[in-house]
Amino acid sequence: MNFLSLVQQVRIFAIAAMLTTSGFAATATAQSPEQPSATTDAPEPPEGSVGGFGDINLFPKRVVIDGRRQIATVGLYNKTANEGDYEISVVDMAMTPEGQLVPFSNGLTEQQKGGVKTASPFLRYSPRRVTLRGSESQVVRIMARASSDIAPGEYRSHFNVTAVPRGDVGGFSIDDAVGGTEQSGIGVTIRPRFGISIPVIVRIGETTLDVGIREAALLTAQDGSQAVGIILTRSGTRSAFGDIVVTTDGSDLPVTSARGVGVYPEVAERRIILPINPEFDRNLLISGRTLSITYTDDDVEPGKTLAEHSLIVP
Repeated sequence: MNFLSLVQQVRIFAIAAMLTTSGFAATATAQSPEQPSATTDAPEPPEGSVGGFGDINLFPKRVVIDGRRQIATVGLYNKTANEGDYEISVVDMAMTPEGQLVPFSNGLTEQQKGGVKTASPFLRYSPRRVTLRGSESQVVRIMARASSDIAPGEYRSHFNVTAVPRGDVGGFSIDDAVGGTEQSGIGVTIRPRFGISIPVIVRIGETTLDVGIREAALLTAQDGSQAVGIILTRSGTRSAFGDIVVTTDGSDLPVTSARGVGVYPEVAERRIILPINPEFDRNLLISGRTLSITYTDDDVEPGKTLAEHSLIVP
């Protein structure tokens, strides 16, 4: 049977295209026992909440739970004027040396998965799906229920919220997509499902961290744009999370900066490129000038310097 004859026999009503800020959206999973209740009178999202391509914001931007049996909360906020449906799930992802977060389901090897200590086996949360009116918020409680035999260390999974499209499933056929005329065969509907994920980190017992900066360089592209490239190194049993600021004498403005830069335990280093601040006076980037690079903690000890490095402009 060729493809065209198959087209005449089969009708496909919908194909969901799934996107999130990390390149992934997940469907809801089965309800787990011992679930906490949800609260509907959440505050408006504060400064620092995160939003993706769709209509939902999450706050805070990350969740850290200290201890085996603790509770945290995540706020969901529908930032549009329209009512929306949202699926909630906890998914596992691994970080690459470039800082990308790749879901386990996206072709990771067993070795890559094995580098991540996942928290999903002992996280409990509820509900798994919510409906929010425009500008409405809801708080979801997440509980860690780690058994006493789980070894000390840092465990992580990702709280994922995906918008569920509403309406009919009308669409266009494959023949239309390639310029043909629509027949009574396959009809394909592309219905984007935008979403967003934030990390949920559970730390059990004592954890350690050591951070460094190496291979700093001033980079210049063919179009003349410039950036500072660095490699953040990490060792120990927990992740690093903080802000990078590059400064130089003679300017009140930073050369470049980035907030909320993380390096998870499954990677020993992360390569980072920081575009030069467009308001910074590039005439100061002359040969021999020293750039000071600082990575400051925004996690266990906010404000503490985790790593420093100097770069001399060639």
